Amino acid sequence: MSAPSLDAVIVGAGVVGAACAYYATRAGLSVAVVDRGPVAGGTTGAGEGNLLVSDKEPGPELELALLSTRLWRELAAALPPEDAVEYEPKGGLVLAPDETALTALRAFAAGQRAAGVEAREVDEHGLADLEPELTKGLAGGFHYPQDAQVQPARAAAALLRAARSRGALVRLGEEVTAVLTGPHGAVRGVRTPRGELHAPAVVNATGTWGGRLAALAGTRLPVLPRRGFVLVTEPLPPGLIRHKVYAADYIADVASDSAALQSSAVVEGTPAGPVLIGATRERVGFDRTLSTEALHRLAGQATALFPRLADVHAIRTYCGFRPYLPDHLPAIGPDPRVPGLHHACGHEGAGIGLAPATGLLVTAALTGDEPPVGVWPFRPERFDSRGPADDFSDPFDRPDGPPPSPGART
Repeated sequence: MSAPSLDAVIVGAGVVGAACAYYATRAGLSVAVVDRGPVAGGTTGAGEGNLLVSDKEPGPELELALLSTRLWRELAAALPPEDAVEYEPKGGLVLAPDETALTALRAFAAGQRAAGVEAREVDEHGLADLEPELTKGLAGGFHYPQDAQVQPARAAAALLRAARSRGALVRLGEEVTAVLTGPHGAVRGVRTPRGELHAPAVVNATGTWGGRLAALAGTRLPVLPRRGFVLVTEPLPPGLIRHKVYAADYIADVASDSAALQSSAVVEGTPAGPVLIGATRERVGFDRTLSTEALHRLAGQATALFPRLADVHAIRTYCGFRPYLPDHLPAIGPDPRVPGLHHACGHEGAGIGLAPATGLLVTAALTGDEPPVGVWPFRPERFDSRGPADDFSDPFDRPDGPPPSPGART
């Protein structure tokens, strides 16, 4: 079965694919969104919903995050009440256990302020005012009022519903088995078991499976999965934990290239009452085996920050795979190696936060408009020119075998 010709096919119904569809249809483009699973069936559904500027050093990712911070506020106000994304401008609180860590945080925050981030130093007494249940004896920290939160699955669904109301086709449970190209190598659509969808552009919003979709199109993108676990507690009284709270070593973990297990607790409440405790990072392929070591580390770090949590029951845990690229920047925009192929993946743990800005950048590329921020650092082909000292494994060379084909879950 064939569908009418489209301006673009977006592969992936996670929050990034949904944002691409939202902004593309708002610009008047005709698009289809295809996913082998449900909405938010992959990384998006396993995320905490972080919208962070506090963990990003000055540079292109922070610029993208600041743009997305504004866009998420606009989306929360613009989407109808039945599509509430549970946007919470709760702010972040980054903690320093000692003076050495606090000095490093001051330098980090100074650079962020110069880039447009709001960051306020808080002493030990100020920490107690912001978070009364926080452990005593910390040297201080920084409050980041721009940090916020959404419910990621609701956000993806809301953006897709808005895109569908403007004519987007949404085809779930449908795997992309081929990227169609013409005689000169340019994209002309995709094939699924239901038939072909024809378009002069295909957007790779498949998250952790971005390397596999790139391979279907005849090119390479070295996306690797980086597993993370989240602990969920029983419901607790509202306001017990008021901000997104984490220790300063979380920032180093985000920027690390290590494949080994890393953990630094990020603790936050939710409107429904449970507290979310993340996050771990490790590169173990697509292995979903429960790691008791990872969970013990998270529990220990969380109770060290909030002693009251020691008497609270954890009722469940879940894991997901962050789409990791070697330089920690996403791939966004047209791929010159395959005309018509566009990438919107590789955001690692920041995909939910960066989704709206990514959608705007992809839409600008599809329409030929000027992008709202510089796109050069995110160019997909940048890994082709890596030097001999660069060391990253092929995304299909994994100890647990090849990843699932895309089609595509993000």
